[in-house]
Order: sequence, then C-alpha cells, then structure tokens
Amino acid sequence: MLRVEDFTGATGGWRGLLPRAEFNVDKAVEVVRPILDDVALRGEAALREYSERFDGVVPDRIRVPQDALERAAAQLDPLLRRSFELSIARRSDVARRLELSADEPAAKLAEGAVVGLRNIPVSRVGLYVPGGLAPLASSVIMNVVPAQVAGVESIAVASPPQAEFDGLPHPNILALCHMLGVDEVFAVGGAQAIGMLAHGVEGLCEPVDLISGPGNIYVVAAKRAVRGLVGIDSEAGPTEIAIIADDHANAEYVAADLISQAEHDPMAASVLITDSPQLAERVRQAVDRQVVGQLHEERIRVSLTGRQSAIVVVRDIDQAVEVADAYGAEHLEIQTVDAAAVAARIRNAGAIFVGGHSPVSLGDYSAGSTHVLPTAGCACHSSGLTVRSFMKTVHVIDYSSEALAEIAADVERFALAERLPGHAAAITVRSRA
Repeated sequence: MLRVEDFTGATGGWRGLLPRAEFNVDKAVEVVRPILDDVALRGEAALREYSERFDGVVPDRIRVPQDALERAAAQLDPLLRRSFELSIARRSDVARRLELSADEPAAKLAEGAVVGLRNIPVSRVGLYVPGGLAPLASSVIMNVVPAQVAGVESIAVASPPQAEFDGLPHPNILALCHMLGVDEVFAVGGAQAIGMLAHGVEGLCEPVDLISGPGNIYVVAAKRAVRGLVGIDSEAGPTEIAIIADDHANAEYVAADLISQAEHDPMAASVLITDSPQLAERVRQAVDRQVVGQLHEERIRVSLTGRQSAIVVVRDIDQAVEVADAYGAEHLEIQTVDAAAVAARIRNAGAIFVGGHSPVSLGDYSAGSTHVLPTAGCACHSSGLTVRSFMKTVHVIDYSSEALAEIAADVERFALAERLPGHAAAITVRSRA
C-alpha cells in the first residue's frame, strides 16, 4: 500500500524529494473571503445562513445555553470523565511547571539601569474546536488549559453545530468546556466562525485578540485572511507523522502509529524513514493487515496511498536525521537503538516521541504535552501551542538620570548617524536639564 522511495543515493535537496500533499491556502482564501465579509456585514443572520448551507442545521441559539453545557457534563460516562480529568491535570501540571515561570527576569546593566521582562496575557482569545470528520474534544483541553494558565481573562470557544445533537456542538466538547469553566461557547463552524471571532457580531460575540485551534483548509484560509486584524497561532494543515526506525523497531508498533494519523484525514501524511529494507517490508505488510476492518478504512487507504505518504529508505541513521529535519514533521517518533540519543540530534519537529512506548496517540491526549503543533514543514521556524502562545513579552526599561547621562553621548551619536536628530534631541534635552 505504501510506496517505497529509495534515498540511499541522494546527498541533499530533501525538500524537493520529500512526499508532501498540495495545500493551496491562497485558493481557499478566495472561497472564504466573501464569507468573512458577509459575517462582518450581516452578523448573526449570515451565521445562520451558513450554518444551514454547510452544517445542515440552524441552531435555535448560536451561543450554547448554560444548561446544555451542564447537561453534557452531567451525562458524561464516568470512565470518559476520568480520562478527561487526567488529561486536564497532566496538561495543567506541565503548563505550570515547565511553561510558566514565577520569576520575572531582570537585568541590571549598571547602577540605576535596569531592563526587565514582563509576560502579559492576551486579553481575549477565540478557540476553534473542529467537529467534522472527528469531534476533537481533546483540542478543548489543548487550547483552554494553557490559555487559562497564561491568565487570559476572556475565552470564547467555537465549534460546528451537529445535526445529530440538535444543532449543538458535540456533547464531549460541551462537557469539557463546562469542566474547564468556559461558558462562552458558540455553535458556529468553518470560516464563518473565524469571521465571527475576528470581527465580532453585535449583541452576540465580542471580537477577540487572538484565534487558536486547528481546522480544515477553509478554517486555515480564514485564519490567514484575518491575520493582522487579530493574531493567530498558526496555519495548521493536515496532520503528519514521521517515524525514524531501524531494524530493532517493532513493525507492528510502527504500522499502528502510521495508521493512527492516517485515520484523521484523507490528506493526512504518514512517513516512515528507515535504514532497514527488511523493516520497511515488515511494516508494509503489517499496515496492509492492520488496515482491514478499521472504522475509517477507506479514509486510511486514501491517506496511505496519497502522494504525501511513503516509506523512505535511507543509508543510515545519520541520513535519517537529515531527512527528518528537512521534513520537519508535526509528530516525529524515534524507534531506534538508543532512541534518546537520536532524538537529541533532531532540530525540526513539532513534538518528538522517544522510544517504542511513546506513541503519538499518547501525546494527543494525556502525555501532558501539547498536541496543537506546526505542520507542513513549519516546525523549522514555529513551535506548538503553549502558555507562551497566549502571552506577550514586554521589555520594561527603568533608567535613572545618572544612568542616562552616563551613555547619553553614545545614544546621541547613534541617532545622528541614522539622520534622526529628533531622537538625539530627546536625549540632549534630558542631559542638559
């Protein structure tokens, strides 16, 4: 099912060789821009029209009622609730202990010259939770928890209405919102949700400062279109998994992990990078066996046979690391001898999963790490969603008159060298006082 590409004779130029799906956001922007403009112009009437057109249902109330949130939480299966609570607890623990420092660093450059750093939370954020091919309730945790730990005061969640739930978002999504204390929840999906969050809708939803959360290509296109009006976390494309594995890897584990991401989306990418042709063949056969009878078998087959998925055979692990860095996978698993040492050499990946017992599925739910990660090679310059994503960093400059006078001449010269005498004068007026 998965084709094999032999990179053993290649020496570089990986980006042109790597399997990658086409993801034309610019073309999608042309589709969603009229929707965004219409939401800005007509507000709730436009939201209802697009709900009917794209979701097949018009909610009685676009803002989900409080009793619906409470009912969804009350009706949760106890074991599922326990799983939600574990995921919340672990994500919160990691966010607090590793991502948020209690100390504000400050540098004393000279007597009376101090530059400090303040991390200030964004005031209001809009969080998008997909509900199409899969109702990603876990995305509620991955977005809400770090925003709350950051100190964001106002959080709005938007998720598509579902015909089978009387026009409300999926009950698991509503339940998690209630468990996390988020009561501003909107039954709006797709580009129109991004328009609502970015522009605001009078009497319904105030505009936000930042929008985060994954979605399909039209959601991504809408986020690109409003970027600048509001901040966005990233332009996340279809999910990806890359696995570096040698002959010691368990082929059944590798096959299962490739399939796990393929079931997300027909455009999902599953790539195995190995220096073992024998493992490549074992994995290929294991994939063929394991796919049969899967709930989303057709979707998985489309993903695994697409141009974005492949088994890549390399010369050795050194070349595997080079290829993986060039690919910059959203999720990168290392299933080799001394996996930790190989993982330490990786520069570009959204998240790295070390060893045979750290599958991507663990990170999707309850590892404590984030699962909102850069895709489409963006891991070379971008990071996953963390507490810092919801904060602004502000320098605080505090100089005394003596400290300014000590370097005044230097500043004046620099300003004049840039032909900005007004800048110099702002120093001179103080040094002469």
